[in-house]
Amino acid sequence: MADSDTLVSIGLPVRNGAERLEGVIRSVLAQDHRNIELLICDNASTDGTEEICRELARSDERIVYRRHPENIGLLNNFIYAGRNGRGTFFRWIGDDDRLEPHYVSRSLQEFAKDERLILVATQMSYTDPDGTVRTSAYDGTGLLSDDPVDRFAEMLRILNETHLMIDPLYSLMRRESVVHIPRRNMLREDEVFATKLALAGPWGHVDEVLAHRHWKHESMNVVSSRLGVPGWQVHFSTTLQYLEMLRWLREADLRLTEEQQRRARAAARRMYTRRQRRLVSRRSRKLVRLATGVLRPGN
Repeated sequence: MADSDTLVSIGLPVRNGAERLEGVIRSVLAQDHRNIELLICDNASTDGTEEICRELARSDERIVYRRHPENIGLLNNFIYAGRNGRGTFFRWIGDDDRLEPHYVSRSLQEFAKDERLILVATQMSYTDPDGTVRTSAYDGTGLLSDDPVDRFAEMLRILNETHLMIDPLYSLMRRESVVHIPRRNMLREDEVFATKLALAGPWGHVDEVLAHRHWKHESMNVVSSRLGVPGWQVHFSTTLQYLEMLRWLREADLRLTEEQQRRARAAARRMYTRRQRRLVSRRSRKLVRLATGVLRPGN
């Protein structure tokens, strides 16, 4: 049962975020749930991040600042934040994101209603680079199911529809239930981790916009560089995602029955097939445009 004394950790992984930190830190410290730990994990920043964070930590005892002497990689810094938070509940946050003041207290209310929940998501708004703000409400029930395959299939459905609907990676979690789930550095790892979370336990949802994120439209080549993964993964990212999900279904101690394993593999296969069809369609349209340009008079 969550109450006003429950410690909640917010993990802020950052590298060279000096120009963006003020807003996100202010929104975390402004929570109406007062027992907050803000764990800032500085991944060997080379700008003014260290100076800003050390000064803030001196001014507010709720801030814990940890600095890595060397760059340990984007994913490893996220993992470090999760495993070193002290709270019963935990949430990651980006260095240019923002929370509404009642984000934590409202999420804890959902945990208090249902002891099964390992995670509570909320509706979020996403700001595009051009300033456009978008959001999408989630009104499903599949993620509340006691059947892990129902939750797995629902998560795959959401991933195929839109990133706007629900994002478990930026949700409040029971820390010990999720932070030790293994993660593999690869493209689409966030989606793989989302399916692992769905298999781990039921989720709650608050149908209010309580968090805000900035959405970056980055190519797979840019993402692979940021993650430090081999460039060849760009061409096989969906296939690698599919294989990693199948590996997790096969090797993890999920205690699925044979019938549940069959249903889960079928759901993963449907997702993979749909994405491959979309990929082929996009490539076909691109080839048509290229061919049209070559054949146009004057070329």
